[in-house]
Amino acid sequence: MASLSYRTAARIAAREMRSSRGKFFFVILSVAIGVAALTGVRGFSSSFRGTLLTRARSIMAADLSARMQGEPTPEEAKGLAAIQAEGVEVTLVTEQLSMASAVKTMDPLLVSVKAVDAAKYPFYGEVDLEPAAKLTDVLQGDNVAVADDLLVRLKLQRGDQIRIGNTSFRIASVVTNEPDRLSGSFAAGPRVLMSRTALESTGLLAPGNHATERYLFKVPAPKNGSPISDDAVAELKTRLVALLPEAQVIDYRETNPALTQGLDQATSLLSLMSLVALVLGAVGVAMAMRAHLAQRLDTIAIMKSLGAQSGQIVKIYLLQTLLLGTLGGLIGVVMGVGVQMAFPYLLKNLINVAPDLHIDPRAIAAGLGAGILTTLLFTLPPLLDIRDVRPILILRRAMDEEDGPFLAGLAKKIWDSIAQIVAFAFILLGLTLIALRVSDSPVVGKWFAVGLAGVLGVLLAASFVVLRTLRFFLSRTRLHLPSAVRHGLANLYRPGNPSAALLAALGMGVMQIMMVFLMQHAVVTSLAITSRPNLPNVFLVDIAHDEIDGMRKLLAASPEITAPPELLPVATSRIAAVDGVPASELKLKNFPKRMLQTVQLTWAAAPPPGTTIAKGAWWTDAQAADGAAHPLVAVAERPAERLGLHVGSTVSFAAQDREFTATVAAITKSDGQHAFSRAEFYLPEKTLAGLPVVWYGGVHADPAKVALLQRALYAAYPTVTVINVAQALETIRSVVIQIIYVVQFLAAFSIFAGVVILASSIAGTRYRRMREVVVLKTLGATRTRIATVFSIEFAVLGLVAGVVGIFFADVIVHFLLKSLSVPDGVEWGLSFAGLLLTAVLTVGTGWLASHRILGQKPLEVLREE
Repeated sequence: MASLSYRTAARIAAREMRSSRGKFFFVILSVAIGVAALTGVRGFSSSFRGTLLTRARSIMAADLSARMQGEPTPEEAKGLAAIQAEGVEVTLVTEQLSMASAVKTMDPLLVSVKAVDAAKYPFYGEVDLEPAAKLTDVLQGDNVAVADDLLVRLKLQRGDQIRIGNTSFRIASVVTNEPDRLSGSFAAGPRVLMSRTALESTGLLAPGNHATERYLFKVPAPKNGSPISDDAVAELKTRLVALLPEAQVIDYRETNPALTQGLDQATSLLSLMSLVALVLGAVGVAMAMRAHLAQRLDTIAIMKSLGAQSGQIVKIYLLQTLLLGTLGGLIGVVMGVGVQMAFPYLLKNLINVAPDLHIDPRAIAAGLGAGILTTLLFTLPPLLDIRDVRPILILRRAMDEEDGPFLAGLAKKIWDSIAQIVAFAFILLGLTLIALRVSDSPVVGKWFAVGLAGVLGVLLAASFVVLRTLRFFLSRTRLHLPSAVRHGLANLYRPGNPSAALLAALGMGVMQIMMVFLMQHAVVTSLAITSRPNLPNVFLVDIAHDEIDGMRKLLAASPEITAPPELLPVATSRIAAVDGVPASELKLKNFPKRMLQTVQLTWAAAPPPGTTIAKGAWWTDAQAADGAAHPLVAVAERPAERLGLHVGSTVSFAAQDREFTATVAAITKSDGQHAFSRAEFYLPEKTLAGLPVVWYGGVHADPAKVALLQRALYAAYPTVTVINVAQALETIRSVVIQIIYVVQFLAAFSIFAGVVILASSIAGTRYRRMREVVVLKTLGATRTRIATVFSIEFAVLGLVAGVVGIFFADVIVHFLLKSLSVPDGVEWGLSFAGLLLTAVLTVGTGWLASHRILGQKPLEVLREE
């Protein structure tokens, strides 16, 4: 036969597609749903994540912040000017403690002064004032905005005068919320917010002052309108860390552990959903194309009889696959964009946020390209089968070939399948590259590729072992089993049965769906803990030791408090040495040595709420009792990292006239949601016995009644500072809750899409069963008997695929959750339920797909033979 041009091959492929529209429905459906799920989930999650990141930035009021004591050096100032010249917006926030007094009474009060440039601050979020006004309009001339508790303590009202330093100021407004309250200084004293010009007039910025300078940075947005990338923020952070060695540089993701955890976990889970949607679509394509090519074996054999070469026939069906993948991909892109636009309307009553939706051409191109590429990859094995089709097939149907002895037969099968093995290697390589490209999380991409390779290998081995075991089992028990059971089991290894391929497809599909379900279940459970409505939102500072009993009684009797209070004893110390190296000789990075002069120690008999052990172990009761002679210490992760501490290290503390050396017993990790998060060094109580302590506290109060609680606390304990962060924490809580709802919704959508694709894969085998049904009915089998045989066959397939798929899902999810620091445990109930649902889905879909052909007349099919 002359060479076949691509144009002629495309015409043949298109003609065959037009004559077999029904058979190609499953191919197009699988590609379309996979691409739609990928484009829709990825597009919406990208827009939603951008919206969440903007809200997260508002908690810092910037993309990054650099906190330092004192002015930058000339070289540092030059570097900051260079960064600003590149388009990065920079503003300075100065925070300082000072004494303030009412002009009329001159009663003194320690206040926390915060000076800002109202024209720039904040870059994100808003300063809430009462009455409502813009910050630029309020901070004019000698006007200041103050916290409500200052008015209570000094018995002042709006419009009264307050004196700070050398200047008197007019109280123009009341500050009810600052966007960066959690990332600013938790200083004692009510807040006074003023302009930088006003601060300079007070004379507080004299040489040697103890003001804290906090530079805020805003990265310029890309010109194409897309959100600011994390890479741009990370790059700027790296530059700032190198430029400002004495500063503490953090980005907006580090302002609150719950927020960081939620964003990281949401990114990983949404990436996983995208990959799952893509691979499930490819699995559906592979199964549908395999069924189609099996139906075309006679046509292929006739073409070979007429002189067609295998390469020419492969070219026809390769172009056909490409056409189907492109058509399904285009339909999927349209559906995906529709899904992306519809999600906000479906979720608006749950998340109360409207994502800044935009059609991302890159997401569309990635979805379409990945859909076509995976379609081609997964149809490689059935396309390669074309080479083995013999012309004599038109005279003889598929029959078992004698392979001889087991080992010889196995070697022959492996040798004959070299091309298929190479094709599977290409599939795994291609999917790995796609996973790493499509996934926003490198960890998810890596484990997804590893899990896919593992499950494919195990499923292929499992299909071989199961079919061999069934054949051996039936050869020994054939006469002792009911005929329907015997026939159903034997049906799994009949000539031409796609059991191995269907088992691999089902197993992969089950693994992907269970991965999404188990991941979202664990992540949502973890996030739900950090978004509980009873976490502390009002903090108490500087409670004297002789006031603590009365404070406990007052808090217990306060109706505004909705959860038990958290009270923390703190002793002030300094670090004298680390592992025997004096503090003055330590080499620290981005951790000023002066910070070693004031550290806070506390005691605890067990890890307090919100604190977990990252490394090591907490001390026993016996070790605690011996704390005075052999001190132990548990150190928080961040100071441990900065000081180079590990389990077994020693830290020498100097407090009052005492100095003692403690051995690091554990490294702890805090969720940042409790009053105990303030502590960085935990020791046994006996170790700190005799040292003066001051107490800190945290309570959860109804946000609408915090002012009442502040007044009650001031009346009873006027020296205790009350810090209200209820609004800021409510913002974080609302963001985390929104993440939970979106994760659950998108997970449900991905699982639904996966079930539809798997069902279509199973249903696609109906054309291959047509001849079998006809033969059985010709021999006298009833519909009920045939349905029973098929049900047994599908049940075994579903159970085997379910066991392997769920096992691998549990393993991969375990490693993913471990990398994300999410509590993990084997969900036996969920796994067992997933196994049963897999069997039910397989049987139900297989039966429904075969239901129509059960009623087909034998003569209709036999006439086509």
